[in-house]
Amino acid sequence: MPVTSAKLKQPPEQSPVPPVSRKLPIGIQDFPSLKKDNYLYVDKTEYIYNLINTGKYYFLSRPRRFGKSLLTSTMAAYWEGRKELFKGLKIEAHLTDVQAWPPHPVFYFDFNGETYHEASTALESSLNEHLTAWEKQYNVQKAITQIEDKEGISELGLRFRYVVLEAYRQTGKRAVILVDEYDKPLLEVMDKPEFEERNRYIFKGFFSSLKKLDKYIKFVFITGVTKFEKVSIFSDLNQLRDISFSKEYAGICGITEQEMREYFLPEILAVAEEQCLSTEECFTQLKQKYDGYHFYQNGVGVYNPFSLLNAFADKAFGSYWFSTGTPTFLVNRITNTDFDVKKLTDSSLYADEQTLSDYRADNPDLVPLLYQTGYLTIVGFDSSSGEYTLSFPNNEVKYGFLKSLIKGYSPKYGSSSGKNVFALKRHAETGNLDGIKDVLTALFSSMPYSTTKKKDPVEHYFQSMFFLIFTLLGELIECEIHSANGRADCILTTKKFIYLFEFKINGRAEEALKQIDEKGYALPFAAEYERKLYKIGVVFDSKKRTLKDWKVAEG
Repeated sequence: MPVTSAKLKQPPEQSPVPPVSRKLPIGIQDFPSLKKDNYLYVDKTEYIYNLINTGKYYFLSRPRRFGKSLLTSTMAAYWEGRKELFKGLKIEAHLTDVQAWPPHPVFYFDFNGETYHEASTALESSLNEHLTAWEKQYNVQKAITQIEDKEGISELGLRFRYVVLEAYRQTGKRAVILVDEYDKPLLEVMDKPEFEERNRYIFKGFFSSLKKLDKYIKFVFITGVTKFEKVSIFSDLNQLRDISFSKEYAGICGITEQEMREYFLPEILAVAEEQCLSTEECFTQLKQKYDGYHFYQNGVGVYNPFSLLNAFADKAFGSYWFSTGTPTFLVNRITNTDFDVKKLTDSSLYADEQTLSDYRADNPDLVPLLYQTGYLTIVGFDSSSGEYTLSFPNNEVKYGFLKSLIKGYSPKYGSSSGKNVFALKRHAETGNLDGIKDVLTALFSSMPYSTTKKKDPVEHYFQSMFFLIFTLLGELIECEIHSANGRADCILTTKKFIYLFEFKINGRAEEALKQIDEKGYALPFAAEYERKLYKIGVVFDSKKRTLKDWKVAEG
């Protein structure tokens, strides 16, 4: 059950809360700025030390807002030899010799700062901007006639190859290549196939330039949300080690439970005081709201860092991840397919590692995309089959995503209309049966007609909307959804009332009520004397797309 208004309660006894004046790095992606401006830093440099001492070519996939950019920026600072920024950090203890910090030429591609869906040449412009800066740095002319092998390499790729060679000639040091959010130019144009195809072609011509540069390269690290199949980065650099599913690096992005308790205790105590909770109660709510991401079977779990830091700043349990961008393309794909939304919460979504790793735009299976974008995470693993079980990681993602999804099924859903789960909650708590009926009628009457892609569109929409409405209601008051014969379709309980719902399509409400009685759905509540029980039969008309019949019987 949700916490009631915290301000009406006295805070529990606990240790005094120290004043919180530390700077939280919300949205800070530049490591040098973070350190120079004295922002709090969760030390991930042990991971960097392990990476640079055990390999050369790496790829890491993580959802957005998980700290990939800060990690890449930290690597750039290390390879630039900026030892002063790492004073007191874990990596410093490993690298005591001054020779361990020699600066290398660093070529850092950051694809975050551009918008790629407005112009087909946006990716080319971004690459050209990077190259122009490096050509100026190393005093390189753009002429590429000195490079003999031009097969399969674009002009941009040839320029990059020449810059790498010239940097090596001038410094005697091999190059470090860091590519942050390589897939943004692809993900952002998923709804524009011609743009996506063009950007794939540009990537192929560009990164082909690295094929024959191995002896001039010291280290390569590439990040992204997803690993697009057939993108040349992965075919041309087939020596890339994908650490996305590595146990050793499961906590490289995000904040682990240990890190949260080690680095943020003052902030946790401040949230607990503001919300009138004990310290452990505050830990529990933070965990339910923001924890639960797993990137390795039975590996360490991590909190979403963006959401957690915002919660500390606001001293509240808000929903922050979704405020940075709504999953419109995912909502559209789900509502226009036969995807069973009930599987999102009942741990019945499965995939193997290869399926989760690679992405194809034409793949009808939405599970890999939902995992890679952070809406699903690993909750189980079958070692005999190599199959992962996936579900929502936490309540922020679960309810945030379902709220976005229901608007695709019911356009009238929203706070301004008064036809939403908040209204349903108020009516349920006061026993207003007519109000409950009105909300459900309004929501179902707004069902779209453009559902031709589905095998049985009306029934699919009805079942999906029913599931979404009552699952969202479960965030506010106790609401159980069932499909087995032993329980009613939905059991909704409040302090004063119990509602047993049975839903039918194109039937009669009397039949629904009869099923409740014949199946004994009310028997578990026979000893309930303080709460009033209602049995409700609801019939949905598939042709008119509205509630056709509604009957109520007291238990």
